[in-house]
Amino acid sequence: MEELMQTAKGVSNMALAHEIMVNSAFKVKPAAPPEGSLEHKVKEIVHKAFWDCLEAQLTDEPQTYGHSIKLLAEIKETLLSFLMPGHGRLRTQIEEVLDLPLIQQQAEKGALDIGQLSQFIVRIMGSQCAPCRDEDIRKLKEITEIVPLLKAIFSVLDLMKVDMANFALTSFRPHLMQQSVEYERSKFQEFVEKHPNALDFTEKWLEDTVRCLRETDGSTAASSDPPASLTAVNVHNQAYLRLLKWDHASDPFPETVLMDQVRFQEMHQEAERLVLLSSVLLIIYTTTGEAISGLPGLMDTLKNTVNALLADMNTPSFNADEALATIGEKMCVELSKCLSQHGFSPFSADRKSILRGQISAAIQPDNTIRKLMESRVQNYLLVSLDSNQHNTPPPLPGGLAPVSKEVKELAVRFSRLVNFNKLVFSPFYQKIFNKILTSQESPGAET
Repeated sequence: MEELMQTAKGVSNMALAHEIMVNSAFKVKPAAPPEGSLEHKVKEIVHKAFWDCLEAQLTDEPQTYGHSIKLLAEIKETLLSFLMPGHGRLRTQIEEVLDLPLIQQQAEKGALDIGQLSQFIVRIMGSQCAPCRDEDIRKLKEITEIVPLLKAIFSVLDLMKVDMANFALTSFRPHLMQQSVEYERSKFQEFVEKHPNALDFTEKWLEDTVRCLRETDGSTAASSDPPASLTAVNVHNQAYLRLLKWDHASDPFPETVLMDQVRFQEMHQEAERLVLLSSVLLIIYTTTGEAISGLPGLMDTLKNTVNALLADMNTPSFNADEALATIGEKMCVELSKCLSQHGFSPFSADRKSILRGQISAAIQPDNTIRKLMESRVQNYLLVSLDSNQHNTPPPLPGGLAPVSKEVKELAVRFSRLVNFNKLVFSPFYQKIFNKILTSQESPGAET
């Protein structure tokens, strides 16, 4: 059990480090137990008991300050943790005003003024907080009773701790790349050493990719000379591309990319949407002819209309046939209006029927235009992995101009995720790749 817990902790830490690196929007959030949970109830009871005890101490005659001094010590420690190395004068000021031995002496003599100390604390908090906390500081200044003020101070300090953590993440993220790569790799190595079968699905993923490349090149598994496409780089890139068409319901995801499974699913859905969107737009322009080519603003109008109707494409309630039928009707109306405004011959009933039929057929996986656009999107993503090494974006394939911005953004996301994964797991991939080639080139490989 102890070994299992240590492994779980290592994987959890590795996942957290990975999330910080690959998710630029990652933020630390305040820890809060679920409403109504046992933890939430216990926390409420304990906190209420503490603050009730503090209020009782401050209202007794004579007053006692045991809890108050503990709170001031904790507040002092928190305020000091917010300071940067260059905040020497502010550090000295906090040390002098929140001098705990002096505060203890004042408490023993009945001369401790907690209200004055609280006001000082609020001023320091106001000088160190993020702009988003200015309103919270203003509210603190309006509280006159000691116990509610101290309680509110702790609440705002908790928020400031989260702000400081997020500021640190933002500041240090560019410098954490190499450390994060080494940390993730070492943690995964520890996991593999404890679980010898930890790379089974990764091996199958790469083996299937090699097999597909051999079949594409017309090579047999036992050929003595591996085809030119079977380089480590090409195998890896093709393997990553296959993740964008993965059957998540039936095939286990490779272990080395498991932490990014949701991201690959999201990119797969985005790629599918862009393929369908570009297919519909290509059908419209090839069906309508030169009459609408070059008309200012028309492409954006058509694209926005189709985009709006495909917005829920990846939700369970989405009905593809209905959506494409609606798109076909709206496109016919829009094109008829446009042709009429620019003095072209009317959009005939036969051409409308053809356009509606071709748009409805675009949802079929074997549709010629859909397959063409899917191939171009996939090839662009694949080439972007190679071009990324030279910092030169690849040229955009024909037919993707209307969705160029979205496709390029998808390629950047895909490349960043893939390249970081390569940095972390390349030693594991190389061993597996060498093992696959050796086994497939051996005399008994076909058996």
